Amino acid sequence: MSSLEISNSCFSPEMRLPSSRQSVEDNASEPSGKDVDDVQEKPKDIIQFTAEKLSVGEVSQLVVSPLCGAVSLFVGTTRNNFEGKKVISLEYEALVPVSEASTVIAVSSAHRAASLEAVSYAIDSLKAKVPIWKKEIYEESTSSWKRNKECFWAAGD
Repeated sequence: MSSLEISNSCFSPEMRLPSSRQSVEDNASEPSGKDVDDVQEKPKDIIQFTAEKLSVGEVSQLVVSPLCGAVSLFVGTTRNNFEGKKVISLEYEALVPVSEASTVIAVSSAHRAASLEAVSYAIDSLKAKVPIWKKEIYEESTSSWKRNKECFWAAGD
């Protein structure tokens, strides 16, 4: 698995991710009498690319924080049909079975509105900026390449 840390300067402090699982675990074990202002976490965005099966639980745990009251998730899965044809899997760089997650976005914030807004922004931005091509493989041994039409700069059909 490869990962990349990116700047999160475009997000408000409520929409930032905690620095790491380790710092979350460390902060969670601190005495409960500690003032909220004393609990410090450095916000960090984490992007991971993997050919392995995605774990929604592991991704959501990356954003759990004692400073946050909301965790919002987007889990993109493979539909089992398209235009009346039964889809059995998708092919990116790796095979993705039907109903398995191909994208997971997790955000934590102090309140739910900010985390829900951040998740929506993240998936809309991903689809607009990354020309994701996928091959739908159908039950009748046919297939079709699809691109995300939201990607504004990718060549049209």
